Amino acid sequence: MTTTSDAVPVYDPARLQAISARRRRNTAVSAVSTVLVLGALVLLVVTSPGWPAVRESFFNGFYARDVLPNILAGLRLTVILFVTAEPVILVVALFLAVVRGLSAPIFTPLRYLAIAYADVVRGIPTILLILMFGFGIPALNLQGLPDSPLFWAWFALVVSYSAYVSEVLRAGLESVHPSQRAAARALGLNQYQSLRYVVVPQAVRRVTPPLLNDFIALQKDTALIAVIGAGIEMTRAAQIYAFDAFNYTPFVVAACFYILLTVPLSRWADWMAARQRRRSAAAGGVL
Repeated sequence: MTTTSDAVPVYDPARLQAISARRRRNTAVSAVSTVLVLGALVLLVVTSPGWPAVRESFFNGFYARDVLPNILAGLRLTVILFVTAEPVILVVALFLAVVRGLSAPIFTPLRYLAIAYADVVRGIPTILLILMFGFGIPALNLQGLPDSPLFWAWFALVVSYSAYVSEVLRAGLESVHPSQRAAARALGLNQYQSLRYVVVPQAVRRVTPPLLNDFIALQKDTALIAVIGAGIEMTRAAQIYAFDAFNYTPFVVAACFYILLTVPLSRWADWMAARQRRRSAAAGGVL
């Protein structure tokens, strides 16, 4: 096949074969180099003088099998905390982000409260929020409020992460060009409809990767509820068994489960970021 203008081949088998051969060569080089580097690291570890003691303390098969039921029971609580907290965080954070973007004078008190909330909460470590809510609120003995430390630990996670996520969503809302709002209003949409159908969908799509990163951190920070004895999640289950058996293998088992939880979400975040870059490039940087 050739073009009609300059007779330059459009389909060049030799060129396609060269590209395919280069890809196979690059793949082979990457695989070999990876295997060599990982092999060298493993060899360095297993030939070190202290490896037998480390293997016995951290990679003991007997303790790994014995602690597995406890870790799985703790995994259930970890997943429940994460799954129930995430949607609440999204709703609260979106409300805060929208309030901070309201420019009407009547909303000035709400806007200042949203700013103060984000600034104050982000300035306090999550573990301190869990301590304050977990011990402080039940001590007030207020009628009608739960006195469960687990509930208030969950509530502290929601409070902490809603402040961080609200800033991510605010950045997404502010990244939407004002012409999008103007076009929505020209079509007859009011301000609420413009936010719901035009601005918010674009903003959320743009900030999905950093949102996923925040929720990866939330998965791991569920372990902080152990500081107030609110429940036996994976880290606490591993700690109890490790201190009883005088062996650190349970911590390694718990770490493996955290990796199994977070790595798929991390790869999804990378895929979403790559897709967003492709969409932006295809649109000429408009998205």
